[in-house]
This record gives sequence, structure tokens and C-alpha cells, in this order.
Amino acid sequence: MKKLHTIDSLRPYLIRNQLRDVPKTIVFTNGCFDILHRGHVEYLEFCKSLGDKVVVGLNSDDSVRRIKGLKRPINTQNDRAYVLSALKVIDYVIIFDEMTPLELIKQISPDILVKGDDWSIEQVVGKDFVESRGGSVILAPFVEGKSTTSTIDKIRIREKY
Repeated sequence: MKKLHTIDSLRPYLIRNQLRDVPKTIVFTNGCFDILHRGHVEYLEFCKSLGDKVVVGLNSDDSVRRIKGLKRPINTQNDRAYVLSALKVIDYVIIFDEMTPLELIKQISPDILVKGDDWSIEQVVGKDFVESRGGSVILAPFVEGKSTTSTIDKIRIREKY
């Protein structure tokens, strides 16, 4: 089954899920996932532990540049989506171009919204919407020292030698 979707290609699944006697729990998270590392994998495993289906909103190349600067992303959105799609813990990947995933969250209407605990609950985009529909927002534990920035910094330090 293909994991990379647009909101339009994912919509039939979302509608079927809502009509089930026992709907599956949909977990949503988002991010750049530029250079996949252990922190990302543990984070995504945490997401999967919370529900049945994990939907990842992946920032497009343009949105990553707007958020992180012109030197990012390192990997293209298609490469990042391909790598994420290879992970068993992810069910669907949707690339989005907006600065925030709010519109995507509204269309998916997840049961659980997850961000890393390097955010505060109040900062989580989509929190009010998800909670207004009876869902919950959960902060995943941050894996200390495991970030894309720290990985890039290690590479730069090693390039000097």
C-alpha cells in the first residue's frame, strides 16, 4: 500500500474510518524530518504506541526553508517522504506547504496530536481544534542530544579535520 498521500487521496480512508462501529484511533504529528536519526525514530514509535494509524504531516522543501533558513532542508521532500514511508510505524505521509499544519489537522481531525516535549502544550498548533473535538494533545519525550541540528553540527566539526 502506498503511504504518501495528498489530503484528497487520504479522505476516503478518513471517511470509512468514521463510519466504522469501532473507529481506529488516528494519531497526527508533523515536522521536517530532514536527516532521520534515532530521536526521530523513537518519537515516531511513541506516536504509534498511542493509536492505530499514524499520519505524518511532512513540511515541503519551501516550508522548511521558510522555517529553518535557506541552507535547509538537506534532503528533498520526496527523499524525506520516501524514508518516512519505509518505517513500519508510519501509515500515511502528507507533504504540506503551509507554515503550520493547522489546515491539515482540521481536515484529518485526529484523535491524538503529538509534538515533542521541547514544545509547550500552549505552543502546539492545532491544540484547540483537536481538544474541541474531544481529542488529546500529547508531548513526546525528547531524546537528548539527538536532533538534526546536532547531527549537522557533528558533520561540520568532522569536516574540519
